[in-house]
Amino acid sequence: MTLAETSLLEEPFCRPQPIDAPVARERGGARDVIVPLPADFRLASGEKLNQPNIVGRIHGRAGAPVVVVAGGISAGRFVHRTETNGLGWWSGAVSVRGPIDLSRLQVLAIDFAPGAEFQDTAVTITTHDQARLLALVLNHLKVERIAAFVGCSYGGMVGLAFAELFPDRAEQLIVVSAAHRAHPQATAWRGIQRRILQFAVAAGRPEEGVALARELAMTTYRTAEEFNDRFDGAAPQAAGGAYPVCDYLTARGQAYRTHTTPARWLSMSDSLDRHSVTPEAIKTPVTLIGFTSDRLVPIDDMRELAARLPTLWRFVEAPSLYGHDAFLKEDAFVGDILRSAFKDIKA
Repeated sequence: MTLAETSLLEEPFCRPQPIDAPVARERGGARDVIVPLPADFRLASGEKLNQPNIVGRIHGRAGAPVVVVAGGISAGRFVHRTETNGLGWWSGAVSVRGPIDLSRLQVLAIDFAPGAEFQDTAVTITTHDQARLLALVLNHLKVERIAAFVGCSYGGMVGLAFAELFPDRAEQLIVVSAAHRAHPQATAWRGIQRRILQFAVAAGRPEEGVALARELAMTTYRTAEEFNDRFDGAAPQAAGGAYPVCDYLTARGQAYRTHTTPARWLSMSDSLDRHSVTPEAIKTPVTLIGFTSDRLVPIDDMRELAARLPTLWRFVEAPSLYGHDAFLKEDAFVGDILRSAFKDIKA
């Protein structure tokens, strides 16, 4: 944590303030929470976000203990199935009577900044900045202390930053597939993605750039073993044709090309690589979950994080066919750990 980020602890808008009455819940037990950004809010870089609000969503039983859930850079506030947005990004874990049980807990998730609809150029934003934005939402809700923060991938990085900045605001932290730093190999892969995007924007083909960058990203999320099991090596009729695995990647890229903008991708990708926390400074009890096949967050980085955390509760590592995406695919394994971590929360 930098000196500039340490000083942000004293900002008045990082402390709870009086708010208006909460918005009524929609059908299905969920509601959006729209929090205006203070006019003087600045990122650690000194930049100003070009958006008026931070938007979160509350799921679950009103008045119950609050659990924050945060996922990867493509995840947002729709973490659970809702009537307004279909399937949530982590419905395997967040559901009624699920590992994060909406019948006894409230779940808060936010849309990470910057919002794609507001930012035309990349902005330098850190995981500590995202933690401060989350604190604004908690202040708006008059939640001084959350029962838990569950963060996966980028969300785990934000969780570590939140615990470093706000040591008294979470009862516990559960980090899945995230460490205290970005690994240089992961930065190398993401750097190529960013250059693809910049090249495509300069060529006037931004959506194609997003699609190609997504294709490359998909190869880093999964394992060589999974690709070997799923795809054969049948050659096309002529050079330049698509191999079976290329057809899959092309489809994934095309499906994603309008999901975000180059400016937002560049901002979030850089935020991943800019991430850095000091494990010894984290006083919140931490549970770590890592996967030995994860190439973006190598298990040795998570072992180092575990060794350096002063309040480590539990570190669990496991093999998986799915690499970095294991937190989305290994529902039963991750779910058992979540149930164990939440069993003593008094709802």
